[in-house]
Amino acid sequence: MLKSNHIKAHLALFSAHVIYAANNFIAKGIMPEKLDPKPFVLFRVLGAGILFWFIKLFIKEKVEKKDFLRLMLCGLFGASCNQLFFFEGLSITSPIDTSIIMTSSPTVVFILSMIFLKEKTTPNKIIGLSIGALGAIGLVWYGQVAAGTSSFLGNLFVFINVVCFSLYQVVVKPLMKKYHFITIISWVFLFGLLFIIPVGLNDALFHTDYSLFDMNTFLVVGYVIVFTTFLTFLFNIYALRQVSPSVAGSYTYIQPAVSFTIVLMLTYIFNDSTYSQDIHIVKIISCLFVIIGVYLISKKPQSIT
Repeated sequence: MLKSNHIKAHLALFSAHVIYAANNFIAKGIMPEKLDPKPFVLFRVLGAGILFWFIKLFIKEKVEKKDFLRLMLCGLFGASCNQLFFFEGLSITSPIDTSIIMTSSPTVVFILSMIFLKEKTTPNKIIGLSIGALGAIGLVWYGQVAAGTSSFLGNLFVFINVVCFSLYQVVVKPLMKKYHFITIISWVFLFGLLFIIPVGLNDALFHTDYSLFDMNTFLVVGYVIVFTTFLTFLFNIYALRQVSPSVAGSYTYIQPAVSFTIVLMLTYIFNDSTYSQDIHIVKIISCLFVIIGVYLISKKPQSIT
């Protein structure tokens, strides 16, 4: 039974990151022609928030008043700023660049943990941090000179999204030991919605041409709400009960591989060459740098016997 749960955890992580990688192409497909990033994020947070609060109805748990400020910060970084920067970045840059930059998340979490949680460092972690940073910075910089759909500003926005979500992971950590995860995420999305409404509501009401929406548009929005947001969070939480955070974090490596595969399929099977120029040796090397850096950071030091 224990082995079965372990296998299910790995399947859940694999599925989550395949969904993430596919999302970069699916969501980009309607931005900004059909839907701008700001109202898109508003719909995402509102839709997923409703789903989480529906489940929350079955979990009778109160939050202490002193924890609401921390939950507000979690909403700001984990369901508002991160998603706004992600969608703004994705709308103007390459899905492949997006997938590679997302693999830098464990490195950023480590840096923030050193600053705020006083996490101990080792020579391996410092070397890994340096290598990973070179890869991430190189990719962001390359966006300004690369052919294809890459964009320096878009890559920078995606990286800021990584920083925001990493801040969320650090800020939320004490709450994870205290409350049920559904309680936490429900409040995170509620506060995130409050932050997003002033940014996205005007565009959603007055600057979105809903006459342009077709069935594909609604399916994409539904995919982002149900799969990219709701299910992936549940998959990740389920997996974290069976495997360590470092193992879960290593699955971000899947995203660039899935993105490369999607581009190859689009190019050679569906004759869609939109992203064919986005695969470049510089990006592959940057991806390898980030992966090596994360590996060194997450590697446990050998015990001396």
